[in-house]
Amino acid sequence: MNPLGELIAGRIHANGPISFAEFMDISLYHPEYGYYARAAQRTGRAGDFFTSVDVGPVFGELLAKQFGDMFRLLTNLQSAISDLQFPIPFDLVEAGAGNGRLSRDILDAAQRTDPDFYSAIRLALVERSPAARAAQTATLDGHAAHLHHRSAALPEHIHGVIFANELLDALPTHAVAMTENGLREVFFDYRDGRFVEYLDELTTPRIAEYLSRAGASLGRGGWRAEVNLAAEDWMMAAARALKQGFLIIIDYGHEESELYGASHAAGTLATFRRHVSPAAPISGAVPAGWLQEPGTCDMTAHVDLSAVRRAAEREGLNLIARLDQTYFLMGLGLDEIMASPQGFETGALKRRLALKTLLLPGGLGSTHKVLVFGKDVGSPALKCCSYRTRLT
Repeated sequence: MNPLGELIAGRIHANGPISFAEFMDISLYHPEYGYYARAAQRTGRAGDFFTSVDVGPVFGELLAKQFGDMFRLLTNLQSAISDLQFPIPFDLVEAGAGNGRLSRDILDAAQRTDPDFYSAIRLALVERSPAARAAQTATLDGHAAHLHHRSAALPEHIHGVIFANELLDALPTHAVAMTENGLREVFFDYRDGRFVEYLDELTTPRIAEYLSRAGASLGRGGWRAEVNLAAEDWMMAAARALKQGFLIIIDYGHEESELYGASHAAGTLATFRRHVSPAAPISGAVPAGWLQEPGTCDMTAHVDLSAVRRAAEREGLNLIARLDQTYFLMGLGLDEIMASPQGFETGALKRRLALKTLLLPGGLGSTHKVLVFGKDVGSPALKCCSYRTRLT
């Protein structure tokens, strides 16, 4: 057993079985042995999974276009009610920032094409992994002077935009199962030198309340599901921190009617190592590999888009749009980039193939959904929302 497994086993011995949510939190975020704590970067060909950032700088370039427009919109709103010196600082807050690659791509593009926006950026990188935070200054390189906040927590007062790319799916989630005796939560015990699944009463009534709001009955005995209270809490905290501006969530997930339907009766929990899932979603007999070696795999669950929307709206945010990443990026001009004439050099061809990953059905373009919220910004016609409700 690895050191993190020994630590978890000791905690169970001292305090009893732990919930799946606690097991996931320790496995991913333990400051010394957790999956995200042990490396500044886990994505790309040499990593365990692939994100939009790994396609190249174009994802950041397109976001920079939208953020620049948001900067000008806020500047106009603020200048209409006060006599301010320009440029007005614009908080650019990346949550789940890793080593800062995406923010670097955004700053690179802004510096080249939008100097007014670039000079106004006040960057905040929010990241729990100590290794990733330590790498951020080097990753930002010449943009490090714009970094005003580097922490595991959001800044308290934000005027600008908060964006999170594949953050909510990695927040620790409760796992539940419908049994003959009603709804039970998934726990892990440690017996005979192994971690084993253990079903027991819910740790908090919020779980049942969450499922009730979703209208989720979980069908017959044996159905599984995830209840991500941490995602709700994060959305509410972000909404409170945002005083004026925008919140953009990019992640893979579903509306609750699909997430808690028959198509996901086994739940959506999955683990990844070297781009392969070494274990199917939990479905009764828990696979041994990732469970017995915690901290060695990425762990994710699909996001409940309905729940995070309600959480944001409870704290005063307005939903501006929800759409597939394909349509979000098309609104920012990715289809024009794809259609532009290019040579047949190896580099150009690789770039075009990579861009298809962001657009074509079955790739990141359709699996990833985008939610755009606003606070005290009215109802702006944002470029990214040209395909306002296109959601598959």
